[in-house]
Amino acid sequence: MNQPKRRSSCGSDEHTIHRRLFLQGTMAASTASVASFNGLFSVPLLAEETKRHGKKCILLWLCGAPSQFETWDPKPGTATGGPFSAIPTNLPGVHISSLMPKCATIMDKLAVIRSMSTKPSEHFQGIDALTRGDMPRPPFTRPILGSVIAEQLGQLDSPVPQFVLLDPCPEGNEFKAFKAGNWAGWLGAQYGPVRAGGDYGIPNIKQLDSISQADHSDRESLRKFFSKKYENDRRSAAAASHNAAFERVKGLMSCAPLFDMESLPQSDRERYGGGAFAQHALQARHLIENGSTFVMVANGMPWDNHVFQHEMHQMLVPELDNVLYQLISDLEQRGMLDDTLVIAMGEFGRTPWLNDARGRDHYPKAWSLAMAGGGIKGGVVHGATDAEGFEVTDGKVDNRNLFATIFTALGIDPHEDYDLPGLPTFFRVEEDAHPIKEVLV
Repeated sequence: MNQPKRRSSCGSDEHTIHRRLFLQGTMAASTASVASFNGLFSVPLLAEETKRHGKKCILLWLCGAPSQFETWDPKPGTATGGPFSAIPTNLPGVHISSLMPKCATIMDKLAVIRSMSTKPSEHFQGIDALTRGDMPRPPFTRPILGSVIAEQLGQLDSPVPQFVLLDPCPEGNEFKAFKAGNWAGWLGAQYGPVRAGGDYGIPNIKQLDSISQADHSDRESLRKFFSKKYENDRRSAAAASHNAAFERVKGLMSCAPLFDMESLPQSDRERYGGGAFAQHALQARHLIENGSTFVMVANGMPWDNHVFQHEMHQMLVPELDNVLYQLISDLEQRGMLDDTLVIAMGEFGRTPWLNDARGRDHYPKAWSLAMAGGGIKGGVVHGATDAEGFEVTDGKVDNRNLFATIFTALGIDPHEDYDLPGLPTFFRVEEDAHPIKEVLV
């Protein structure tokens, strides 16, 4: 279902500048000249490392779980299809919900998976499985996707946070409880997210006016000396995480302007739309462009529509449609799409039937998601469901297959084991689950 490639840039010098900025953020540690690369790619390990370098990821986390019927797998004219029609896309024979007219024009950039089939049917467990890649195995805590990618592809010494969670909503039912938990798991706190949101800024990171720069530096040097000595003398992992947290705060103080939405062009803010989710998607693009490795955009749990499903989705889906269109178009025009993986998904799907409150309930048995860029082949629809969307009829995949696909697309070995002293053997993706090859470049 591939379409002829379109020109990825209008040729403006502005796009060259964005691409240069993006590469500066990802290649900051490199000092090699272009000429010095000649012949180096004959070394397999170096070639593989170079392939990984510069990969980024933006996760549009649609918490609460959107309906596949009103997004990527419409069933118009059936008992389960709901009131919205399906529209053709720029992929011949492929239709999506009429609530997504903008995405219909960029389907050649998207890979849609219509055959997700997972086990958890409750939010907390679903969020856990779809953000960590596997079911819990107490008392061990598997790191969340963003922590793994930050650890594998990020630069820990970068002042720019490598894993950012943009979620202005302090609530979110089960997602609120999940957010209060341990995100980085056994990787350690240094790979946990920096959370921003609300007024689109991180509070309390400005240096006090009452402390001079010299005093601030002297105090920090003294703290660093004693805490590092304690860490070394005691071989303390807790002290190491504590010191890493201090370094992250120092980095945040230096890059606070990146979190200032007011610094972004008003025209960009208007294109994305006025909602918090849309504004944060724009901010995610800005952070990725300036050196972050993984940005997760959420907004509480708005997609959990047990009541008035169609009315709620009539508001939510058009915003998602525009955000995806703007984000993918921007990344492509800036020369960043090939290295930036965009994922739009929730923790499961919604039931084919409506409940008494005209809502759709949780349905992990057959649901859909979309990806683009960053090692993912555009113009692909993987898998299928039956005529009314009850069962997967072709290409069934689960959370393990999905994570194997994400890691492979980003150049990360999905089946590598974690070297965890004192812990059982864990693998990045368990049971040798295979990636979905059809959607990989």
